[in-house]
Amino acid sequence: MNEWQEVTLQDVVTILGDGLHGTPKYVDDGEYYFINGNNLRNGKIIVNELTRKASVEEYNKFKKDLNERTILVSINGTLGNIALYNNEKCILGKSACYFNVRSDVDKLFIKYVVTNRRFQKYIDVYAHGTTIKNVSLKTMREYPFSLPLLPEQRAIAGVLYSLDDKIDLLHRQNETLEALAQSLFRQWFVEEAQDDWEIGSLYEAIALVGGGTPKTSEESYWGSEINWLSGSDISANHKSFINVSTKKITQEGLDHSSTKLLPRFSTVITARGTVGKYCILAEPMAFSQTNYGIIPKFENSFFFTYLLIDHSVSELMSAAYGSVFDTITTRTFQEFQINIPSVHEILVFEEQVNPYFQKMKVNQEQILTLEKIRDTLLPELISGRVRIKEGKEAD
Repeated sequence: MNEWQEVTLQDVVTILGDGLHGTPKYVDDGEYYFINGNNLRNGKIIVNELTRKASVEEYNKFKKDLNERTILVSINGTLGNIALYNNEKCILGKSACYFNVRSDVDKLFIKYVVTNRRFQKYIDVYAHGTTIKNVSLKTMREYPFSLPLLPEQRAIAGVLYSLDDKIDLLHRQNETLEALAQSLFRQWFVEEAQDDWEIGSLYEAIALVGGGTPKTSEESYWGSEINWLSGSDISANHKSFINVSTKKITQEGLDHSSTKLLPRFSTVITARGTVGKYCILAEPMAFSQTNYGIIPKFENSFFFTYLLIDHSVSELMSAAYGSVFDTITTRTFQEFQINIPSVHEILVFEEQVNPYFQKMKVNQEQILTLEKIRDTLLPELISGRVRIKEGKEAD
């Protein structure tokens, strides 16, 4: 490790700063998205229908020197989210730190330096603020780490990137499979809805299940037996399979609380806080009272039920545009009208989409395995505890 040099982040960048301390003038038809730390996820800048926009004039007032060498890190509120800038049309807010990696340093290597748990722990420890945590630019600049020679930087980044590339491919496959299932749902039950179908409420087509939380003061209720979902678990796995929860409860905790154990392939949806996020269970799981569990009204039609919720939430969100959609109650499901097809048509549809969801589940399991390998390798490679032989190429 004699050839590894001790440096700080300041040493390997040409500029390090943050975004606008304030807000631009928003316009609905603006070309430029206003980006903050919560728009940075999994190495990418993420925008959606709720991301505010601004005009080119506002961009020219507040633009930063973003280019192909730029890495973004969230430093206010949500800490440590990472993205590579990829020519997105955006204006940075103050919770997004940006820095441009020097041309003689491998950008991907530095991306993995700031993805590493050591950096994440560093910014968490040195953040200030009680209600909303903030990391200063000075703290960012002073982060110390070891830097190998450029060929080894590239080799390390290559190994880690090959894993990330496989993970990204599987995510994109799942997005395609879900889009196919959604398209088939719209075709069968929206575009080609039959005149003789019954008009009813969404509540009549599903079975709602309430959740609960075991007493946190009872240590015997909390353990490693049963996955127990919070709203943040569901939000983090929005529109995908969820395989594991952040917290787990024991059988005793399940038996002595109002939480319920949902069967595999059930849908769960957030009802308060960040409302309208939903996912599908890869395994039986319990859940908190800030969410609803949704199981089929019609036998074994789990995937039809998930797609029905997917379609209905999109419609509900569209109807709420410009107003506050801050809670989901039983009444929300009772007041939303849908066409209810025959049980036979639902079960035939279920058979059609079943292979899509089974493949999505397998892909998600592979993603978790690859992420575990990457997360195990990353700190070992970045620290130099595990070395890559010279000339070794990533698969």
